Amino acid sequence: MVWLQFLVTSAIIVYAATQLAKFGDVIAIRTRLGGMFIGTLLLAGVTSLPEVLTTISAIFQGAPDLAAGNLLGSNMFNMFLLAILDIVHYKHRLLRKAAFKHALSGSLAMFLIGLVAFFILADIDVQIGWVGVDSLILLLVYVAGIRLIQRNPMSAVSPAEEGELPPGIPSLRRALIGFGLASAVLIVVTPLMVSSSVRIAEITGLGTTFIGTALVALVTSLPELVTTIAAAKFGADDMAIGNLFGSNLFNMAALGLTDFFYLQGRFLGVVSPAFVLVGLLGMLMTGMGLIGNLARLDRRLGFLEIDALLLILVYFGGMWFLYLRGAAP
Repeated sequence: MVWLQFLVTSAIIVYAATQLAKFGDVIAIRTRLGGMFIGTLLLAGVTSLPEVLTTISAIFQGAPDLAAGNLLGSNMFNMFLLAILDIVHYKHRLLRKAAFKHALSGSLAMFLIGLVAFFILADIDVQIGWVGVDSLILLLVYVAGIRLIQRNPMSAVSPAEEGELPPGIPSLRRALIGFGLASAVLIVVTPLMVSSSVRIAEITGLGTTFIGTALVALVTSLPELVTTIAAAKFGADDMAIGNLFGSNLFNMAALGLTDFFYLQGRFLGVVSPAFVLVGLLGMLMTGMGLIGNLARLDRRLGFLEIDALLLILVYFGGMWFLYLRGAAP
C-alpha cells in the first residue's frame, strides 16, 4: 500500500509539474515578462515548495539541522540538473544559448548562499521578536535580487516571445487558472509522496541513514527535475534554466522564512556549522555552472560537455564527502 501511494503520488506530481511548465510558458508570452523571469520567480517558487514544506515539518519536529540541510542540499541537486539538461539536450547546446541571460540570477544565488554560510559561522545573535535579523536580511536581499533581475535588460522578452502567437495558445486567464491548479495539486500531493517515501525508508531499515535522507531529498526535488526538463522540451529554454538558478535563490530566502516558524529563537543560530560545507558545495557548483556556461568552451567526451561532467563528478563526490563527514543533507 505504501509503495502504491508513492507511485501514484509521484505520477500525479510528474503531470502537475509538466502543466506548470506549459502554463508558465503561456504566462511568460502573454504578460511579456519573459521566460527567464517567470522561471526565476514563479516556477522556482512553486517547484521549491516541497523543500519548504519538508523544512517546516522538520522545524515542527525539532530538527533544525535537517531543515537547513534540506534547503542547502537542494542547491547542489539543482546544479546537478544543469548537467542533466546538457545530456537531454546535447544536440542544440541548450545552456550555451542562454548563458549570459542567467549570469545575474546565478551570481545572486552564489551571493545569497555565501551570505547564509557567513551568518551561520558568525552567529550574530540579534533578534526582532523571535526572528533573527540575519534571516530578515536574507529575505530583503532576495526581494532586492528579484527586482534587479526584473529590471535587467537581459531579462527582457526575446524576439521569439514578441512575435506572432502560435495558433491554439491558451488565453492568459486559462493559463493563470491552470498554473494555479497545478500549483495547488503540487502543494497537496507532495507531502503525501514525502510521507510515503519516509515510511518506505523506515520499512526497509534506511530511515535514519544517509540513503534514507537522500531518498527524501530526491523526492522533494522531483518537481524541479520534471518541470525543468518539461520546460526545455516545450522550447522554454530560459524558463528551464531560470527555474534552477531561481530555485537556489528561493531556497536561501526560504531559510530566512523558516525563522518565522522556529519559535524557540533565531533559526540560523541553532544550525550546526557542519552544514556550512553543504552550502559551500552548492555555491561552488553554482559557480562551476556559471563559469562553464559563460566560457562557451566546446569540449566534449562523447555526448557530455566537460563542464557538465565536472558538475556530475563534484555532486557525487560532494555527497560522498558529506556522508563521510556525517553532515549529509
